[in-house]
Amino acid sequence: MTMAPERTAVRVELLVDQRWFAVCELTDLTPGRGVAALLPDGTQVAVFLDRSGRTYAIANRDPFTGAYVLSRGLLGSAGGRPFAASPLLKQRFDLETGRCLDDEGVAVQAYVTRTREAAARAA
Repeated sequence: MTMAPERTAVRVELLVDQRWFAVCELTDLTPGRGVAALLPDGTQVAVFLDRSGRTYAIANRDPFTGAYVLSRGLLGSAGGRPFAASPLLKQRFDLETGRCLDDEGVAVQAYVTRTREAAARAA
């Protein structure tokens, strides 16, 4: 009996409560777009892949409307800072810090991300 060859999957992980948590496969992400993911405590996060291959994650709840839509926002940069713009009222949130670029008094949670190879058997 021969074993199926192994393939390597690349997972996107977030640092949550000092532990790494896998949220999706890197292939689940489309450059320039986001996806929503659910953390174990029920928190929704917006996970993004920029066109250079870097991953980011921020809270998915738009603090201006209360809607869970930031994962549907458009990516851009301002002054060299990557941001996601809310699809509703267009406020921009820094993807590294969570700070709103249009209202200094508002911020969303930002998460440290990493990509990590994980061996998986081919079916």
